[in-house]
Amino acid sequence: MEGFVRGEGKGKEIEAIEEDNCTNKGTTIFHVIHKIPAGDTPYVRAKHLQIVEKDPERSIVWFWKAINAGDRVDSALKDMAVVMKQQDRAAEAVEAIKSFRHLCSNQSQESIDNILIDLYKACGKMEEHIELLKQKLEKVYLGEAFNGKTTKKARSHGKKFQVTVTQETSRLLGNLGWAYMQQNNYTAAEAAYLKAQMLDPDANKACNLGICLMKQGRLDEARKVLQDILNEKLPGSNDSKTVKRTEELLDEIESQALFSLISRVPSMEDEIIERLEHMMQDWSQF
Repeated sequence: MEGFVRGEGKGKEIEAIEEDNCTNKGTTIFHVIHKIPAGDTPYVRAKHLQIVEKDPERSIVWFWKAINAGDRVDSALKDMAVVMKQQDRAAEAVEAIKSFRHLCSNQSQESIDNILIDLYKACGKMEEHIELLKQKLEKVYLGEAFNGKTTKKARSHGKKFQVTVTQETSRLLGNLGWAYMQQNNYTAAEAAYLKAQMLDPDANKACNLGICLMKQGRLDEARKVLQDILNEKLPGSNDSKTVKRTEELLDEIESQALFSLISRVPSMEDEIIERLEHMMQDWSQF
């Protein structure tokens, strides 16, 4: 009987350990699925509120606590800024980054700049937006982009991919062109888009370049740039939104060209007035 009891007790112990292991595995899977770190710290609490409980305002409070506690400051500051932007508090996010980015590592400064660029855009602060883009482009030209590496990992729509320095330079120039367009500086925007297209052309930037040319009255050049999209000569030419926008712009070009032609053709009233003026001049000679 004693042997049976010891065997029963041992069995229970094994069962308890197995249940505990299952619990740990379940917790790990939960954190992996929701992409939140494990543990019980201010940053972990903030991520849980942000992703699982869908409570952005409370998550911001806990991100602040994480920053003040020195708990994963790099991630806490960046994540908090993103949540603030989503809550239409971009101006606050800008001030937070300016005040606390000195606490972050050198490796995180580039990604912080990227967030700051988006925040300036959201705030409508085009001067600051342009200045930061120029600073990032200067780093590229000096070989300081990607922390000295030739490529970096990026994420879009949940997918990871490699970005080259050339692609990043083209992207930054495209963003710079867009910012100049917001200031109605179409000459500077055109220059930025032309450089961007030389490095890594795509249909979206071509569409914006076409707009810049149209705004400067250079309709034939704009037509040629936009026609390349419909002829599928550029990456992204099959995007439905880009195609629709391109077709609208080409229709607008034709309308402007027709109006310009009509305005140059004298009307019957203009002809009558011109003849009367000639007659008056002839009569004045007598």
